[in-house]
Amino acid sequence: MLKPHDLRDRVARFFAVFGALLSILMALVVFRAADDLGRRLVDETLSAELDDYIVRREHNPNSLPPSSVMVQGYVREEGRASEIPAYLADLSPGWHNIGVGTLHYRVLILDRGSARYYLLHETSVQARRQERFLWLIGAFVVAATLLSAFGGLWLSGAVVAPLSQLTAQVRHRRIEDDEGPLADDFADGEIGELARVFDRQLLRLRAFIEREKAFNADMSHELRTSLAVILSATEILLEDATLTEKQRGRIDRIDRAARDMMELGTALLLMAREQSASEGIGICKLADVIEHAVDRHQYLLANKPVSFEMQLDHGVDLPADPALVDILVGNLIRNAFAYTDRGQVTIRQDRAGFSVVDTGRGMSPQVASQAFVRHFRGMSSLGSGIGLSLVKRICDQYGWQIHVESHENQGTNISIRFD
Repeated sequence: MLKPHDLRDRVARFFAVFGALLSILMALVVFRAADDLGRRLVDETLSAELDDYIVRREHNPNSLPPSSVMVQGYVREEGRASEIPAYLADLSPGWHNIGVGTLHYRVLILDRGSARYYLLHETSVQARRQERFLWLIGAFVVAATLLSAFGGLWLSGAVVAPLSQLTAQVRHRRIEDDEGPLADDFADGEIGELARVFDRQLLRLRAFIEREKAFNADMSHELRTSLAVILSATEILLEDATLTEKQRGRIDRIDRAARDMMELGTALLLMAREQSASEGIGICKLADVIEHAVDRHQYLLANKPVSFEMQLDHGVDLPADPALVDILVGNLIRNAFAYTDRGQVTIRQDRAGFSVVDTGRGMSPQVASQAFVRHFRGMSSLGSGIGLSLVKRICDQYGWQIHVESHENQGTNISIRFD
């Protein structure tokens, strides 16, 4: 079935409309010509008949006017009695079309000398013929329109076939497929040129992807190497018993920042993969990930009047990449710990979902509506503004639903549903 706006449908519609308009125009011209020809024949017949009668009457004044099935004549002369029908009495000289009951007449009235001549030609039969002819022309218009539509449909299929072939090949060709150029299957012309354009763009995309893969691999290696050196150095420094508390705190900050950077880099690289999340990367023990994230960010609650509660179901396994789930959970827990100055933080997790509820600073409706926008920092000037946007991308990749309910200076409730 054709779609309303595809190319083949447009071509078929054009031919159908064009055929209809052309056949209607031809029908109007033919009908007008036939009507004019019929009227001319009647007029010529009446003129010839009247001229003949006038000549006969000049030779024989008692000659009777024409009277037949189709033609009827009358004469009115001054000083002589004559029976003229009432429907003719008030007509002036010239041509007239009149109706008498169910009959129709073409009338010619002519003054010659002291006499006025009336000659009538019945056109009822001609009118019925014109009506039948009009029906015939209407049938021709319908037939011509249908023929044009079917012809346009067939012709559009032949015209669009090369383009449809190119569309099918482009639709099913992936960037990584090592097949021959598309232009090899098409002759020179518009479709061939279009195929060559696709080939050039495909080559550019392949080159771009190769450069991106090389860049990601190199950056991943170099970044991990640098972060590994930093983490090794901080680990050695933290074992130094001679450090003051202030120095140890600064080294701790460096260590946490390096670990956060490594986790973020891992998440971004995983998110950059083109494979679908449904292909299966691993099984994640959600409760273990949550406990690890809490231990990692527990320091954010130090010296704060904040109580902490956790309700976990250790029997839940998620078909998801543990590294991505760790980034998701870690971002939500870190935000709750960092932006709650007093009150309580509650983490709940079951088979249906996961939620983090705090009584912290909260967000206004305007800020909450922008919370998942990349680089948007509404709660403070700290951070890069990609944490919650990354959480949203991970949820979208796995088809999870995320919901935010927040009130300024009252707290925030972020929940994720797995079904």
